[in-house]
Amino acid sequence: METYYKPEHLPRFGEIAEGNKELADAFFTYYGKVFQDGALSAREKALIALAVAHTVQCPYCIDAYTTDCLEKGSDLEQMTEAVHVATAIRGGASLVHGIQMLDQVKKLVM
Repeated sequence: METYYKPEHLPRFGEIAEGNKELADAFFTYYGKVFQDGALSAREKALIALAVAHTVQCPYCIDAYTTDCLEKGSDLEQMTEAVHVATAIRGGASLVHGIQMLDQVKKLVM
């Protein structure tokens, strides 16, 4: 079945350099440095990336960081909890905007 998302594109990500090698090299250098051990471990960063991937709904990132998390020693429970943290933040961000709606209702109706 043909779909818009093509998992075979993920391993070809580096090919994006064909359009502008200098920019691609700069991005990939930065990207690599971001995910090195620092104040946060590479494992912790992978869990954060997995949560963010779900928030921005990037299927390529979900696949990549699911694999990365497993390779770095995370288990399904930890990964699921990270996804729930992202879900709670995204849901809360939507819900708090309800205060804007409430204020508008009060202004127009009350």
